Amino acid sequence: MCGIVGYIGRRDVAPLLLEGLQRLEYRGYDSAGIVVTTPKSTGLKMVKAKGRVRDLEAKVPARFKGTTGIAHTRWATHGAPSDVNAHPHMSADSKVAVVHNGIIDNASDLRKKLEADGVEFLSETDTEVLTHLIARSQAEKLEDKVRDALRVIEGTYGIAVLHADFTDRIVVARNGSPVVLGIGEKEMFVASDIAALVTHTRQIVTLDDGEMATLKADDFRTYTTEGTRTTSEPTTVEWEAASYDMGGHDTYMHKEIHEQAEAVDRVLRGRIDDRFSTVHLGGLNLDAREARQIRRVKILGCGTSYHAGMIGAQMIEELARIPADAEPASEFRYRNAVVDPDTLYVAVSQSGETYDVLAAVQELKRKGARVLGVVNVVGSAIAREADGGMYVHAGPEVCVVSTKCFTNTTVAFALLALHLGRTRDLSVRDGKRIIEGLRRLPAQISEILEQEDEIKKLAEEYAEARSMLFIGRVRGYPVAREASLKLKEVSYIHAEAYPASELKHGPLALIEPALPTVAIVPDDDLLEKNRAALEEIKARSGRILAVAHQEQEKADQTIVVPKNEDELDPILMGIPLQLLAYHTALALGRDIDKPRNLAKSVTVE
Repeated sequence: MCGIVGYIGRRDVAPLLLEGLQRLEYRGYDSAGIVVTTPKSTGLKMVKAKGRVRDLEAKVPARFKGTTGIAHTRWATHGAPSDVNAHPHMSADSKVAVVHNGIIDNASDLRKKLEADGVEFLSETDTEVLTHLIARSQAEKLEDKVRDALRVIEGTYGIAVLHADFTDRIVVARNGSPVVLGIGEKEMFVASDIAALVTHTRQIVTLDDGEMATLKADDFRTYTTEGTRTTSEPTTVEWEAASYDMGGHDTYMHKEIHEQAEAVDRVLRGRIDDRFSTVHLGGLNLDAREARQIRRVKILGCGTSYHAGMIGAQMIEELARIPADAEPASEFRYRNAVVDPDTLYVAVSQSGETYDVLAAVQELKRKGARVLGVVNVVGSAIAREADGGMYVHAGPEVCVVSTKCFTNTTVAFALLALHLGRTRDLSVRDGKRIIEGLRRLPAQISEILEQEDEIKKLAEEYAEARSMLFIGRVRGYPVAREASLKLKEVSYIHAEAYPASELKHGPLALIEPALPTVAIVPDDDLLEKNRAALEEIKARSGRILAVAHQEQEKADQTIVVPKNEDELDPILMGIPLQLLAYHTALALGRDIDKPRNLAKSVTVE
């Protein structure tokens, strides 16, 4: 992986492809490359470079003309970042070029067979195997050559293929990694993410797993890898190109943190039902009788989405009184879990394409489970595979580190918990209480963001730490988990999160003045228990930064956040810690929007 862009039409293709790659830079990558051709050409022209898209652009010669091309930003899975390992990969006769997201699981075996047949490999990548397989196919049509190659590979892929003998087309295919077609006027686009397309078209077609497409300048057709035609009608993307701009902020992360009040208002809009003190969630495809039959809720996600699921599980238990828990999708899909027909499974993913989550959904569907999707991207794979679900309407999130989508996802879970609660035993009074709390959230988020200057000063102090400990109890623990992850991701400071109740069972051994502790201390029925944990830390000369609803006497500093309903407080308590992570990274000079070694949408295992 990480980013694919392709174009066929009449325009000069290189500037279009480079622009598309720049719009995909947020996904994280280590090298980039481009191949172009023209309908009358007998060859392909390629340039590749380790580093940023600007490094590739500097290497592209002035006379690098073409009207058809494919390009790629690579995030290393096989082979270190280098010019040679960058995509596209070209066959020995320079006739076939391939860009590929995903992983070919049997690449090693196929490579040995090809080498035994005399094929010489230039790179260490798995993708080069696919290039040679296509080039060696004896099929007459390019589509059949690609199909022959796909039959023998195992793994995941989103690919785009150019061939010097078929310069009037681009052939693409998908299995587990996103491929999106952009439909223009006598021109066609392809990308792994709509961010690369919205400048030129908002009419898109999203391929399903096991689906291929042929793009020509004036037409496209889709079909299965077995050759059966499929019907794919274009849909209109709701996000515009301006949604991907920084809007006057220095980084996307800063912009997206400050968009959260508006984003939360958007996820609530049109969903609240004051008459019955509940919410409208028609996309769940779950009527009241079916909702009452649910005996358990299992939430599956990865990283930040998993943490949002932890908060969601607690809200579902508290408001709907249904046993609920969250689990990393990457673990769930490998442990041969018991799939219960009375359990509602909820798959969470910002992109809707996270491979571990998607694979878990597909396994659950195979076993007859009911699966809901909670995703941000309309028409994404998880949205299409699930039985129903909710869009979180956070808008495009460009920074690799998730902020506004995390917050909107937790709000979406509050809506789901309220909906399930009101179909069961949650009173009208409590329903009204939660609705009033939800409506207060946007203004309270804005109130927290007004403390940015003070939080920035704290971050500059804590940037000297080599490690930090985050603690919280019950509702506060998932907040601590997410805050710890944010700090690690964007500042590279080591951080751990523990339940506050577990301090005395081991982690107290770490406490010393050089290890700051960030404590989540909501003003709820566990307030005194949390204060006791602060006492334990201070007794061992620990330094404490509290996030609380009132000043904490035992803390060295306190970030005070506005109080909401107990069940909704976790949604707010994470916001200042996003700013803490951001300004800590800024003080350390980190590349905030593109943290090292990370990618935005993880479409490989």
